[in-house]
Amino acid sequence: MVKRGLHLIERHFEEVLSCLGLSVVAVCVFLQVIMRYGFNSALQWSEEVAAIAMVWAVYMGAVLCVRERFHIRIMAGVMLLPRRAATGVVIFADLIWLGFSLAMLRISADYLTVLWTYTSTTPRLGIDEFYPQSIVFIGYALMIVRLIQLYADWWRGGRRGVPGMRPEHDIEAPES
Repeated sequence: MVKRGLHLIERHFEEVLSCLGLSVVAVCVFLQVIMRYGFNSALQWSEEVAAIAMVWAVYMGAVLCVRERFHIRIMAGVMLLPRRAATGVVIFADLIWLGFSLAMLRISADYLTVLWTYTSTTPRLGIDEFYPQSIVFIGYALMIVRLIQLYADWWRGGRRGVPGMRPEHDIEAPES
């Protein structure tokens, strides 16, 4: 039972947080429209909540894209290559992505250190900026974890095909 629960969390974590974030954005914007046009008044907090929720939804969506291999790639060009070359190109691109993510992890950690040291609060909600801004670190850390998971699964699977591509989308190019 615990194993199944952990599997569900591992499988749907990003989806749930992304959908939750987008739902919060939709509700906040809808409430703001109702308040402005229906009551000639404005909610002071809704824009800030919507902005924070949107950023969290975007980063969780980016993590989901790493897990599902939905990031922008020129796969049509890669699919024209022989399988070994295609695998090499995808691995090289993922190494660049990993390097960028590691750099962003370092930069965001430094930024969070500054926010922790010199506290500031959001204008309307009055919450410490450290918490909503932590999504940058969390997002890149999860992207790295998902990329490592992808390659671990590919390695355990016998290194068949191009890393992260599902068999139904795998390249039909000849071995060389």
